[in-house]
Amino acid sequence: MDWQLLGLAFITVFLAELGDKSQLAAIALSGNSISPRAVFFGSVTALLLTSFLGVILGQTAAEFLPTRIVKAIAALGFALLALRILFFNSEAEETEGCD
Repeated sequence: MDWQLLGLAFITVFLAELGDKSQLAAIALSGNSISPRAVFFGSVTALLLTSFLGVILGQTAAEFLPTRIVKAIAALGFALLALRILFFNSEAEETEGCD
């Protein structure tokens, strides 16, 4: 097992999930539930499943596409999301400020 890769994956996902809306949903659910343990196991299972699906899809994409193309597609996707946030969120904020 590649321990460096394991550590890098852990740190990346851990930092990406801090303060994420899924964490806020888990906080809200555990605050309103009788069994916080069930909320914990449910949220852990959901994170594991989504991570597993990401790894499987990534491995499948890597079999058919060169790594360079996969990275370019990911970069393009993030750039498009950033542009959307920059330009379309500012319009929403302007209409909210008119109230």
